Amino acid sequence: MIVWLKRAGFVLALAFLVLTVINASWLADAPRGYPRLIAHRGAHQLFDHRGVGRDTCTATRIETPVHDYLENTLAGMLAAQRLGAQMIEVDVAPTADGQIALFHDWKLDCRTNGSGEVRQATLAQLKALDAGYGYTADGGKTFPLRGQGVGAIPSVAEAVAALPDRPLLFNFKSKDPDEADLLARALKSAGRDVEKVGDGFYGAQGPVARIRQLYPKAWAFSLGEARDCTRDYLKTGWFTVVPDSCRNGTIFVPINYQWAFAGWPNRLIARMASVGAKVVVLGAWGKDRDMGLSLPEQIGQVPSSFTGYIWVEDIHAIGPAMHPAYNKRNPVQEAELAKQLEARRKRLD
Repeated sequence: MIVWLKRAGFVLALAFLVLTVINASWLADAPRGYPRLIAHRGAHQLFDHRGVGRDTCTATRIETPVHDYLENTLAGMLAAQRLGAQMIEVDVAPTADGQIALFHDWKLDCRTNGSGEVRQATLAQLKALDAGYGYTADGGKTFPLRGQGVGAIPSVAEAVAALPDRPLLFNFKSKDPDEADLLARALKSAGRDVEKVGDGFYGAQGPVARIRQLYPKAWAFSLGEARDCTRDYLKTGWFTVVPDSCRNGTIFVPINYQWAFAGWPNRLIARMASVGAKVVVLGAWGKDRDMGLSLPEQIGQVPSSFTGYIWVEDIHAIGPAMHPAYNKRNPVQEAELAKQLEARRKRLD
């Protein structure tokens, strides 16, 4: 019995050694290229995620503002570009007159001085609103961004005109495949060459499947597909098997679970490249967390050889942390940001 146990132990040790070697990142060639930052909603106001539900008004729980940028606005997108974002994520919102606006919520009541469904308003009606009306960091005692967002809700045409060479990642908020056709018509009308610029699309399966038909070379993924690829690779990657769910797909790598991904980063990147898949580093997985990176020190946790995408929640803090040349903050602004980041660290602890 003891002899068999020793043999089994030897076999297991040998198997562990083999799996370790074949998945060793340092034995693989370093990939060429550089990491690309995806600025979620552009430069925007972050909020406390604790207890947030589907219908929670997040504008009423923002952090104390250290800048005046609003999500999905031209000013916020242009700021994200200046701060080093290689791609900017925006939310698609069809309007009552067949246009496409960029706006996150289903209703106007939370962020603006309007009310009702976004999709029941015309583009002109949306532009008459104040996009910063409802933001407060102190429970409604003050509204520091009120009056600064009048006319700030942009159309897709305005966004691509302002950022003619910067890739956008369009988020479909609904499950309706027709919204893909509506967006494609708006982009074509604006003269946008989606595949040349490098725009991407994600959301529910319906609109994503349709957008793939319209732009077969563009990056497009549903969140379900990305979850499947991520889950399946966690199961098979240690055996050097890239699952079919990752073919031409997207894999998410949470920054606090990098160790769980076989061959991270160099071998994983090579394996995903071999099947045409994109690799995206996310923020820390866990309850009440942002999807992307929100603390500058998290950049230091990403391997220097990583060449995929990094999902960024706070481009105002992360961009200059990765590219110091983009830091244009004065000492007062630096001090304000430092206080905000310290409060954020305590909240996320």
